[in-house]
Amino acid sequence: MKKQNAFTLMELLIVVAIMSLLAIVVLVGLKPAQRLADARDARRAQDINQIVTGVMSCAIDKKDSASLTTCLGTNTTAKTYEVVSVGTSSGCNNTCVGVSGTGDCLPLSTTLTDYFTSLPVDPNNTVSGHTGYSLTRYANNMIVVEACAAEGGTIKVSR
Repeated sequence: MKKQNAFTLMELLIVVAIMSLLAIVVLVGLKPAQRLADARDARRAQDINQIVTGVMSCAIDKKDSASLTTCLGTNTTAKTYEVVSVGTSSGCNNTCVGVSGTGDCLPLSTTLTDYFTSLPVDPNNTVSGHTGYSLTRYANNMIVVEACAAEGGTIKVSR
């Protein structure tokens, strides 16, 4: 009788089981959901830097650093507003919990048209006209822009 060289069914099942366990360990170790959240937070940080840079560039170009009213429009000092597109005037405290009133919207899409083709929008934002970013102007004309839905902790930039 001639002996055949081949794998038995049991050997193949054991190899498949070991490969499956290794694949599970690698996928759990990589934490894909965390990596996606980190990528969205990096985009948020880039977006708020763009907004701050746009406002400050406007203030320099328009010689508006004393009040920022040309670049930001009418707003109250030390009050937090959600940055929105023109035409959006409600629901701002739904997207950004730091915004106190539903009408505390700050439309920047027209005042900053020279600095943005379109306003940056949060990667998870699904509400049309809303950006998911808030802005606060203080008495010394320092502005703070914050990502409302940051997943890994607070993301804010001030200048």
